[in-house]
Amino acid sequence: MVRPQDRKFVTADPEKCIGCTVCEYACSMTKEKTYNPTKSRIRALRLGPLVNLAITCRHCEDPACVAACPRNALSQEENTGIIIVDAEACDGCAWCISACQFGAMMMHPEKKVVFTCDSCKNEPDGPQCVKWCPEEALTFVTSDVLAQKARISAVKNLFQEAKEKKAESK
Repeated sequence: MVRPQDRKFVTADPEKCIGCTVCEYACSMTKEKTYNPTKSRIRALRLGPLVNLAITCRHCEDPACVAACPRNALSQEENTGIIIVDAEACDGCAWCISACQFGAMMMHPEKKVVFTCDSCKNEPDGPQCVKWCPEEALTFVTSDVLAQKARISAVKNLFQEAKEKKAESK
């Protein structure tokens, strides 16, 4: 059995993401056979004039989306954490969309049922958004690896601050 912290998901580096939306097009083509960002399982968001970020399912340990579904239309694969949607049971109430703290649940524009990232589990070379990202802003990682990257970044920032303070005091 895979530990929850060893489940992989797609994450974005906001310092590299340029908001080009290639990830959305790669996803919609892979999953829906059309270039239509509204049918993508990843969303590129502009958070300000210079900050962009791609959002997708984090395969949470205790997913709020599954708990919020009043029709039991959502379930979670134990090993991967991937959220499975039973399209027959989903009535499009969108409670799961409101419950997801990452904004990763979406309503299909035509089918009116929810959908989310499955990490391209049937694609031999993994998530297509990661593969096609021109800036290499997307990675397929575990939460442990993501936490390690955050610690390294924090230490680098601390060293930079200390260096600047030392230069100011001279």
